[in-house]
Amino acid sequence: MISLVLFAAAGILVGGVVQLVKADATKFSIGMVAVLAALATAGGFAWWPMGEA
Repeated sequence: MISLVLFAAAGILVGGVVQLVKADATKFSIGMVAVLAALATAGGFAWWPMGEA
């Protein structure tokens, strides 16, 4: 369940990165949101249920 929440958060953050790029935001802010999206994705895979059905 937590993996789905993290993947959803990553999707929202990736959308935020796209909007920041379109809005010509600073590279720092784009980078910070991109790092958070990458961490949420990595966390989603870390909590992915391995072998559980």
